[in-house]
Amino acid sequence: MGRHNREGKGADQQGYEYQLNYQPDWLRWIKVTRTLDSGRQSTKTLFRNPTSSRREEPSEKVRTRIVSPGQGLDMEVAVLDPAGCVHRVQVTCMIPTGDGGLEEVIYTLEDSVPAP
Repeated sequence: MGRHNREGKGADQQGYEYQLNYQPDWLRWIKVTRTLDSGRQSTKTLFRNPTSSRREEPSEKVRTRIVSPGQGLDMEVAVLDPAGCVHRVQVTCMIPTGDGGLEEVIYTLEDSVPAP
């Protein structure tokens, strides 16, 4: 049985602030990918788990919540993984822009917290 979720925070390449809720024995990092005005794609590490190794095995169900009030984003990803084989999850969101359009933003959650 995994430990209770922890709180974290971060900021992306556009300066948007995020609050995060994550399982410390599963989530290693979250990256955010978006297309810049120049047309280039930019990926930035939004959050890195400060835990150097897991204290317990992750539970069969892991949840990660990502909230960015400035973008009107509030999502939770839940993965049921009894075999412990899920290594990476990508979620693509269409975020409203100030000019009435939509911007594609990709959040990548990765599990690589090493065993003690």
